[in-house]
Amino acid sequence: MKQKLEEIRAAAVAELSSADADLEALRIRFLGKKGELTAVLRGMGQLTAEERPVIGQLANEVREYIENAIAEKAETQKTAALAKKLEEERLDVTMPGKAPEIGKRHPLAQVQKDMEDIFIGMGFSIVEGPEVEYDYYNFQALNIPENHPARDTQDTFYITENILLRSQTSPVQVRTMEKQRPPIRIISPGRVYRSDAVDASHSPLFHQLEGLVVDKGITMGDLKGTLETFAKTMFGEQTQIRFRPHHFPFTEPSAEVDVSCFVCGGKGCKLCKGEGWIEILGAGMVHPNVLRGCNIDPDEYSGFAFGMGVERITMIKYGIDDMRYLYENDVRFLNQF
Repeated sequence: MKQKLEEIRAAAVAELSSADADLEALRIRFLGKKGELTAVLRGMGQLTAEERPVIGQLANEVREYIENAIAEKAETQKTAALAKKLEEERLDVTMPGKAPEIGKRHPLAQVQKDMEDIFIGMGFSIVEGPEVEYDYYNFQALNIPENHPARDTQDTFYITENILLRSQTSPVQVRTMEKQRPPIRIISPGRVYRSDAVDASHSPLFHQLEGLVVDKGITMGDLKGTLETFAKTMFGEQTQIRFRPHHFPFTEPSAEVDVSCFVCGGKGCKLCKGEGWIEILGAGMVHPNVLRGCNIDPDEYSGFAFGMGVERITMIKYGIDDMRYLYENDVRFLNQF
């Protein structure tokens, strides 16, 4: 039995001499419950009383030797692995560094910020509101009662009969007038939703920026001056604006607003489709019914409102001919801005 124990010790030493020895497998083979050393110890009952202490002591020495040898080998392997990793991942500190790739604003976000900055410079405040809105604020309070034909052009997504995804940011104007007495001068940017099919100029989700001014003595001339200042700042000092009569239920009188093409100067080109003018927004004087609904006396106060699509302004500013480019997250497209 003594010879068997020495053979086990020698076998363990031989196995551990390998650089890539599987230490867990060796531990189980020699020291496990079914290991070689355990098998020898099970035969202790066959020894004489004089042999048992001697063999027992030797067995403990062999066990301790193997355990220490495995621990030392584990430390050696750990040190070798670290050295190998450091060698493989060694950096040449004399090499020039790689500049990290820095992101930038999406063209939509940048244009919206530019628009906000222009109106803030004219004394407007930014007000936001919920995208999930009540039918009352999205339609009824804006002089669009149930079954009004204007709802067809702003068909949106309904959650219940009275709750929907807002089709415009105009509800923010109503909520502001309910809580705040004139003078009021706000813009309300944000996402809006309409059940439109996706194509080059339509999307079920897009962004609007609307404005509202209410005070004593507000006229159409104030509206024109405000929009002219915006257009010149956004598209260039040479830009002119044009009002065309239109109808919106929540403004009276109402107008579609065009800007002179800043590419051809009004002569006609591909961008303006040969017309010399580009439509950018709708506007008008706040309808008396809307003011009354917010407990504002239309005989004492007047106001104007306007609304424009951020996507449309972005497409005009950068000469983009398909709205879908703005949503596809194609880095080749976005890197141009």
